[in-house]
Amino acid sequence: MNSVANRPSPLSLPGIGPKTTMWLADIGVHDVDSLRAVGAVEAYRRLRMASPQRVSLNALWALHAALLGVPWTSIDDATKQQLLDRLNAP
Repeated sequence: MNSVANRPSPLSLPGIGPKTTMWLADIGVHDVDSLRAVGAVEAYRRLRMASPQRVSLNALWALHAALLGVPWTSIDDATKQQLLDRLNAP
């Protein structure tokens, strides 16, 4: 049985708290599978479009780190630059 209730939520990922979970739900990302499908960069892009004043680059680091299962503070500068390059790509 694979019901929505049995699926893990973004809240179960490290660094993804209740506010971010709510913001993700607002953009249609309701579970880990949908976050993985969309990816950290696209999820961040959608969050920024929905709420530019409340979403910082830390959210991008946190989304990427959460998908890797590591704390966002462990994302190194080279990885941050790669994420920014993907974010700013045409």
